[in-house]
Order: sequence, then C-alpha cells, then structure tokens
Amino acid sequence: MRTRMLALTSAACGAALLGAAALPAAASGSGQDADAGPDEVTAAELLAEVRACSRISKGRYRTDSGRAKATVPVCGTRNAVFWKADMDIDCDGRKTRACNRKTDPYFLPETAFQSSRGEPLDSAVLPHVVVPGPGKVWDYRKSGLTGGSVVAVLYRDRVRYGVIGDTGPTGIIGEASYAMAKSLGIDPDPSTGGAESGVTYIAFKDSRISPIESRARAQSRGAALAREFVGRS
Repeated sequence: MRTRMLALTSAACGAALLGAAALPAAASGSGQDADAGPDEVTAAELLAEVRACSRISKGRYRTDSGRAKATVPVCGTRNAVFWKADMDIDCDGRKTRACNRKTDPYFLPETAFQSSRGEPLDSAVLPHVVVPGPGKVWDYRKSGLTGGSVVAVLYRDRVRYGVIGDTGPTGIIGEASYAMAKSLGIDPDPSTGGAESGVTYIAFKDSRISPIESRARAQSRGAALAREFVGRS
C-alpha cells in the first residue's frame, strides 16, 4: 500500500503527458485487441455490459490525493463490481530493477497480499490491481473480493486479466501494477507514467485463484469469467 499523490513537479506531469501521447493506440479502432485471439472477449463487449452504474459504494472516490473532488463510484452487477478511473502505477513489493526506492519515491517493500511463498508480490512481473482499503465509502471484502480475485482491466481496445494484489488509501481509487500498465501499453514508470483517464476495472466476485502469482491461471480464469459476463457461455 502507498499514499498516492499528484505528480511531484510540473515537469513530471509534462513527461507523463508526453509519454502517454507517444504511445501508439492499442488497435486500429476496430474494437478488437490486436493481441487477442478470435475467441477472446473484446473491450467493446465488456464495456457494453458496464455502461450503466448501479452504485454500491456509499460515496465516491478521488483519483489522486491532491484532487479536491471525489468523482468515481464503485458500481455493481450480479457477479462483478467495476469502476472507471485513471491508472497510477503501483511498484510496491519485491525490490527489482524496475521497482525500488530510486525509481519510485513512494516505494514500499511489501504488498497487502503475499505470494504462495509468503513473500511480497512482484509488481514488475505480476499484473495486479490495487483496491482501496476497507473504509466508509466501500469495503471490497463485502463484495466477494479478496487478494487473488480476478480482475479484467480495459484501456482503449485492450483487455488484460490480473488479480487484486494490493490495497491503497481508503479514499482513492485507480491504481495497478507496473506489469499491468505495461501489458496495456500504458507508460509503467512509477514516477511519471500512468494514464490520466479511460481505464475500466472489472473485478469478478468469488473468483479467487491460487497461487495468487500465477499469471496463467489469472488469464484462463479471467477469459472464462469474461465470456460468462458478456453472455457467451
């Protein structure tokens, strides 16, 4: 867990915007992820299922600690919860070349949930999502979610699957690991990267996988849950 803040300087903000602008679109606008197979559920299909929000949170979340206004609700369906926000980069956990105190001024050497070996998760390798810690706005545990619950993350035309791997401040939402950002084509730099908006997070209820660090299980389970979510199975 870390306390997220707005970019440290205007230069850092500029770098983030330039980095985002330099990234190519994930697909040609066809609505189909260029990396997806013909049977994969598309971002367009998933977005069609989360157009309307039935709010389950008692209030709304801010996307950064410096934001005065809370604008993001957590919404619910029968078998999932979702929110639409930005993406800040979580680099906490195992110390690596990509994630350490030099690359991330807010680096913490632990994550709320641990690997099957009892170690912090590797944010540089494991695609995972950060959920707000339980608080008065929303308690993820009461929505059938926990560490290892499967999550689909959508950005532009891309869909990637991961797990809930960490918790953050109780009043802020919109954060995922270095590895998740990179897989979506988002600049994963923990200091200057991320996405200002346009990210949709869909967390599937009662979907915990084990071991939490298995990318293959998150992918296979996520793909199956996504097909069920859009009515394909």
